Amino acid sequence: MAASDNLNVFADWAIGLMEALGSVGAGVAVAIENLFPPIPSEVVLPLAGFTASQGTIVLWEVLVWTTVGSVVGALALYGLGAWLGPLRLRRIVDRMPLMKVSDVDRTEEWFARHGMKAVFFGRMIPIFRSLISIPAGVQRMPLAKFTLLTAAGSAIWNTVFVMAGFLLGEQWHRIEQYADGLQVLVIGAVIVAVSLFVVARVRQRVQGTDAHAVDAPTEQDSGSGEAHGAEIAAPRGTMER
Repeated sequence: MAASDNLNVFADWAIGLMEALGSVGAGVAVAIENLFPPIPSEVVLPLAGFTASQGTIVLWEVLVWTTVGSVVGALALYGLGAWLGPLRLRRIVDRMPLMKVSDVDRTEEWFARHGMKAVFFGRMIPIFRSLISIPAGVQRMPLAKFTLLTAAGSAIWNTVFVMAGFLLGEQWHRIEQYADGLQVLVIGAVIVAVSLFVVARVRQRVQGTDAHAVDAPTEQDSGSGEAHGAEIAAPRGTMER
């Protein structure tokens, strides 16, 4: 399916929700988008703004309900992270190739220092907008703090896109080009980071295997050592007699 076809499908779906539920429909669409990141908020939000510009729904209500939807979706993923918990997460990571339990420890230390900034600014980054809620739940960030940071970050992101759709009117879909560019940058950065991690971890495994092979004695070396020990022990026994 072409990108334009995807855009039309999502647009029709969001329009149907807003026609049925009004501003609340925009909030429902955003909540679902948080749970299923492939559904782009960059389509739902500008379209909601455009719909408000036509007088079908009220602008301030759209801003309120889309932020509520963002918070509801984020809380669902926070609950998933809380259910997962540190112990269950460690067991999962321990079974994953190229991963170490110490990776979880380092992530926990990082989140303890930067969790508030990660949750707030993460709400304005494609893909991470949803995913950042899971580590917050795993670390059991205080729920009130998480909700406040999520609401603040989401309100900024939502307002930018809703107002853009409101001001652009029938040209609301032009926003998608810029949003797609940002998403490509984020995906590219993730691919580079993951690739570097995999290369580094494979190199560690190879070096560890080589070091183990060098340190391990061969059977021939072991046998020679035993024979040499016997040769040294024999004169001592002769002297004692």
